[in-house]
Parts: sequence; structure tokens; C-alpha cells
Amino acid sequence: MYEALGVSRAVYEVGETVLTTLRERFAEIDAAAEYNQGKVLLAMQKNRVSAAHFAATTGYGYNDEGRDNLERIYADVFHTEAALVRPQITCGTHALAVALSANLLPGDELLSPVGAPYDTLEEVIGIRESKCSLKEYGVTYAQADLKEDGSFDYDAIRAAINDRTKLITIQRSKGYATRPSFSVSQIGELIAFCKSVKPDVKCMVDNCYGEFVELAEPSDVGADMVVGSLIKNPGGGLAPVGGYICGTKECVERCAYRLSAPGLGQEVGANLGLMPALYQGLFLSPTVVSGALKGAIFAANIYERLGFACVPGGAEDRNDIIQAVTLGSREAIVAFCKGIQSAAPVDSYVTPEPWAMPGYESDVIMAAGAFVQGSSIELSADGPIREPYAVYFQGGLTWYHAKLGILMSLQKLVEAGIVRL
Repeated sequence: MYEALGVSRAVYEVGETVLTTLRERFAEIDAAAEYNQGKVLLAMQKNRVSAAHFAATTGYGYNDEGRDNLERIYADVFHTEAALVRPQITCGTHALAVALSANLLPGDELLSPVGAPYDTLEEVIGIRESKCSLKEYGVTYAQADLKEDGSFDYDAIRAAINDRTKLITIQRSKGYATRPSFSVSQIGELIAFCKSVKPDVKCMVDNCYGEFVELAEPSDVGADMVVGSLIKNPGGGLAPVGGYICGTKECVERCAYRLSAPGLGQEVGANLGLMPALYQGLFLSPTVVSGALKGAIFAANIYERLGFACVPGGAEDRNDIIQAVTLGSREAIVAFCKGIQSAAPVDSYVTPEPWAMPGYESDVIMAAGAFVQGSSIELSADGPIREPYAVYFQGGLTWYHAKLGILMSLQKLVEAGIVRL
């Protein structure tokens, strides 16, 4: 069957050799998925989910009990006072922009203690000039870079926090950087430090790609807000759109006013018939995330054996589902992404090419033959065409699909003459 799918015997055997070393790691992932499945199920049972919660609403969406109950479930899963979970939030960047703009006022300062933010947030903040950025509305930005080893520079963070520092943004995942992603424990230590310097400062965590990877979430260790996209981990591959913000009642209320309008908040926003997908996607999410994690670990172990730098390394603990592989050339990134695309159930015949995507400074190549456009919990890979020419692999609705995608990425590198087995 693998031969029929385009994988040569030599590539297949590389994969099988690697898999013999991963049984214990995979068992640990399954145990975490079992715990997180129980956590989601408990929240659904507590909030008495019924078929009535799947009914569609239109127009204003007043008295949408399915929508409101889903938000109660998210608050219980993430152990927060409140949650905003809406299909009107178009993506992770939109969710973050809502959270930032709702909780920052003119004269306030935003601080990133983990270095530069993800590319698409640069225009939201105003690092790159853009209409309606935080900078345009009088919000300033400060940054404390990480140390060379990827750890927090606490002295620089202390020096950066001042009277105007209102909100601290912490990006859990690596974005388009080859730094380590942060564990929930590390994030908790960082939040505790920031609040020891300024007790009233708010801390927001960009939780994209990290949900259900560990037993705890950043909201369990002091985050005032955790923010993410439903077409990543928590949507389980079924959510067709949407984002979430979980946190304190005050923060979430402000976010709701920013998303809709002052005075309206969470009272409006029709679900348009999406409730079954959002509920079931959340229910499936721990299992789907476990398959994506296995794929990421499989990829790291294969590419490390071939001499490529991987972040995280094949033996390192996982804090998100993203696997960075430094391939060293434009040609190698393109070949890798062609492999991922050719393994897709949708648009497998398409050849991905780098292009100037909106919101990115460099040309970006993206491979994703997904049922939901842009869904990066589905098998996908992408990367900016710039030094050090790293590709970022993530997703796979099943472990078996993630496995095939990695084998096909290697197959295309072999066929291009970039890798020799």
C-alpha cells in the first residue's frame, strides 16, 4: 500500500527502523490523551450537553444556548472564569488581535518577554506599519529577547517592565523561529516573575498549537488569558472556522465588546449551524492532537538521523505539535512541502510554490491539502523562504496520515537528490 501511495521500499524501511525506538514515547502520548479526553468529557457532562445545543441560530443570535453552553465548557476545560468561543473569530491572529486591542488603551505598553512575535502579529502591533495597528492607536511595544540558549532573560524583562506596561504577551509555540517552544511549567515561572515585578500586569498566552499537548494549560499557571484558533488543536479537525479566548471575566468581557460592539458583548453572534462541528471537534481534539504529536516526534527522529537540525530534538519533551527542521536551502524546503502536499487527501495533485502571503514579510510556502482551508491541525507544512531555510511541520488528523506525510517528504528529498539513503 505504501508503494501504491508513492513511498519507496528504502524510505519505508527508514521509517520502520525509527519507529522501533518510539514505542515508549508513543505510550506516554496516549496516556496524556486519555487524561485530556477525560477532562473534556467531564466538562461536557457537567454542562449537560444535549441535542438541543446543536440547533442553528441566525441573525442576532439572541438566547443561543448552544453557543453559550460551549463557552461554559471551554471555561471549565481551561479552568477559567469565562470564555469567548465564536465562529466570527476568523483565525488565531484575529483572536490575538481582539484580545490585545480589547485590553490595551492609548498610552499603555505591550511587552513580549520571549523575543519577536509571530510574523502576522507584527502588523497588529505596529512593528511593521499597518492601518488600525496598536501603534496607530497609541499603544507602544517593548521586547525582551531570549538568551542564546532560548531561556528567559529575567534581568532584561525586569528592566523592560515599567509603569505603562499593561499587558504581557507570551507566545507558547516557536512560530517561524528555531527556538524551543515553552512548556506550561516554564510559562508559569515566567508569569510568576512578571507579576512579582508588577502585580497588576495582565499576562496573555498565545496557546496556538499547544492545547492538550500537556496535562495542564497556561491558564492553570496564572495566565489571565489563553488564546487560540479552532482550526488548530481544539477544533479537532472538524471546526470549519473560529477562535477562542479563555480567561478572567474582566478580560473576556472586554474581548466580547471588542469582537461585537460596546454594550452588545456576548449577547449577539449567531452560530449559523456550526455547533455540532464545534462540540464534536473539541471532543475529538485530545485524540487528534496525540496523532499529530506522534507525527512530530517521528519527523524529528527521521531527520535527525539524516543530519538535519531539528527543534525540538527527537528525544526532547514536546510542548506543542510543531516540528521545525532546518533544511538549509530553498530547494529542500520546496521538496519537503511537495511531499506533504502529495500525501494529502485534498489537492494531492497540486504543486505548492512560495508566494507573498498577506501578513508575512518574506515569501512563504505552504503545503496543506486540507478539508478545512488553512487548518494546521490537519497534515501541513510551511515556512518562510529565508535563512536558515527551516520548514515547520504539524498536524495529521490521524497518526497514520502524519506518518505517510513524513515518509513522502523524505521521498521527495530523495528524488530531488538532496538526501541519499
